[in-house]
Amino acid sequence: MRYYIIAGEASGDLHGSKLMEGIRMQDPEAQFRFWGGDRMAQVGGSENLVKHYKESAFMGFWEVLVHLPVILGQIRLCKRDLTAFRPDVLILIDYAGFNLQIARFAKKRGIPTYYYIAPKVWAWKESRVKLIRRYVDRLFVIFPFEVDYFRQRGIEAFYFGNPIMDALAERRETSESEEHFRKRNKLDDRPIVALLAGSRASEVIHNLPFMTAIANHFPQYQFVVAGVSWLEENLYRRGSACSIGNVSYLRDQTYPLLSHATAAIVTSGTATLETALMQVPELVCYWCNPISGFIGKLVLKIRWVSLVNIIMNREVVRELLYTDMVVEDGVKELAAILPKGEKRERMEADYAELREKMGEAGASHRVAAKMVELLKEDSSASKRA
Repeated sequence: MRYYIIAGEASGDLHGSKLMEGIRMQDPEAQFRFWGGDRMAQVGGSENLVKHYKESAFMGFWEVLVHLPVILGQIRLCKRDLTAFRPDVLILIDYAGFNLQIARFAKKRGIPTYYYIAPKVWAWKESRVKLIRRYVDRLFVIFPFEVDYFRQRGIEAFYFGNPIMDALAERRETSESEEHFRKRNKLDDRPIVALLAGSRASEVIHNLPFMTAIANHFPQYQFVVAGVSWLEENLYRRGSACSIGNVSYLRDQTYPLLSHATAAIVTSGTATLETALMQVPELVCYWCNPISGFIGKLVLKIRWVSLVNIIMNREVVRELLYTDMVVEDGVKELAAILPKGEKRERMEADYAELREKMGEAGASHRVAAKMVELLKEDSSASKRA
């Protein structure tokens, strides 16, 4: 069968690649065409990659508005390419603003549409529930509470676990000793605090200076920035303290860094959940364009923004957002989760409970098996009709 898959950011690329592996296990003759990144290209072939997520990762109301002509052009390209490929199914992965536009287009042309990693409509833009009900044929969610949420709104959703557990299991298999990690990256013997400033340029520019300002207050620790290869190293050094003695920079080593970190300061996003599942006490922060922040406060329907707190439905990790990003408060909160800090033991216990809620590894392959099964059933039913 022919599969057209759309993922719009790094995490979608990772989970999309695992999904494609699972599909190929069930359907060895699978043909792929996709929007994603290097991980998906390794499975489906770089010649079948239509657009890399590096060219389409825009986040925040203001950022999307500024890049609207580019986004609209990409939507037009996607529609043309989808029509030309004539897939048996369209599989959408997160990336709601773009993907729901394509879902509507596919529905009008009779292309079955599956959605993996549902839009976070429980957080904001609940109006998208109507779009999902109208344009999506099968919905696959990654948080257990989402099953009841969507059922109450007339949508049956499948839950097979969270794909983050797949990535963590894979990393554990290839982990290296702390001694080797430090030696390879020329780090000294001080305990490590990881700084995860985000995967987008705007996130790094806005959040890293706050993180490194906190680092100045803890000379007994070494702070290590987790950089990503698609952003220039100079971006991390510009306006931050990456050049001072207790702040270092590593590229594309987020998981190894977290596996040897004593604590972390993390920009809100999927990384907050990954950090918690790796049992690293964390402080969450997020600063954005003031316009985006103002609008966000008006439209967000949830009490917290970090996935850890949302899943646990209580404050497990402290969030310092927008105007609450005061360095003195950050220093206090980080001290509380470092060894011998008053919040560390409680946070570690909450993390253990979180892991139980998230389930076992293998979610992407289980989802893939169900997708292929449903496609075959629908195809057989169509032939009988």
